Amino acid sequence: MPIGLGLHVVIALFFAVHAVRSGQDRYWLWVLFVFPLLGSVVYGLAIWLPEWRYSHLGRQVVRGVQRKLDPTRELRAAQDAFDMTATTENRTRLADAMVEAGRPADAVPHYQAALRGIHADDPELHVRLARARLEAGEATQAREVLDELIRKRPDFRSPAGHLVYARAVAAEGQREKARHEFDTLVGYFSGFEAHAHYAEVLDRWGERDAAVRLRDESLQRARRLPAYARRMNSEWLRRLERIGAR
Repeated sequence: MPIGLGLHVVIALFFAVHAVRSGQDRYWLWVLFVFPLLGSVVYGLAIWLPEWRYSHLGRQVVRGVQRKLDPTRELRAAQDAFDMTATTENRTRLADAMVEAGRPADAVPHYQAALRGIHADDPELHVRLARARLEAGEATQAREVLDELIRKRPDFRSPAGHLVYARAVAAEGQREKARHEFDTLVGYFSGFEAHAHYAEVLDRWGERDAAVRLRDESLQRARRLPAYARRMNSEWLRRLERIGAR
C-alpha cells in the first residue's frame, strides 16, 4: 500500500473512532471509508475541528495562537466592551487583559474600583489585585492585600493567591517565610508555575544546587505526563530549563 494512501486510511480510522465514540450519524462511517481523503477533510472541518476548538485544550491552544498572532486582541476587545458598558464584569475583564498585556499598574485602579460596593468581599478579585500589584513592583502592597484577605476570610483557599503571596514575601526579602510558603506550594500546586518561580527565586538567592535539584525533579516529573499536559505547562517548563544555564 502506498504510504500516502496508508496515511489517509489511518486518519479515516481516527475520525471513524471519534464518530462512534461521540455518537455521530452512522453515514459518516460510510463517507470516511468510501472517500478516505475527501471524507476525512469534510469530517475534520465539519465535526472534529469545531468540537476540538471548544474543548478545554482546544480553547487554550486557540488563545495561545491568537496571542502570538495578535497579542493585543483581547485587550482591545476588553477595552471596547468596557467603553460600551462599564459593568464590573467588563472592568474586571479589562484589568485581566491589562495584566496579561504587561500593564499591571494600569490594572490596579480597575481592580480597586471593581472591589467597591457589592463585590467588596470577593476573594478572587482580591487575589487578582494582589497579583497586579506584585507584577507592578509593589510586593509589600500585594502581600498586605492578601494578609487582609486572610484576616477576613481564613477559610478561603486559592493556589493562585498562595503563589502570589510566596512571590511577594520573597520579593520583600523574607527568605525563611518565602521558603516555607514555596515548600508548601510545590507539594500541591497543579502544574509547574510554582516550581518555576521557586527555582528562579532560589537561583536569585545564590542557592544554585537547590534550584537545579528542583529543576531536575520538576522536569523528570513533566516527562511522565501526557503531551497535552506538557503543552499546557510549556512556558513554565521552558523557564525551568533555563535554570542553571545562565
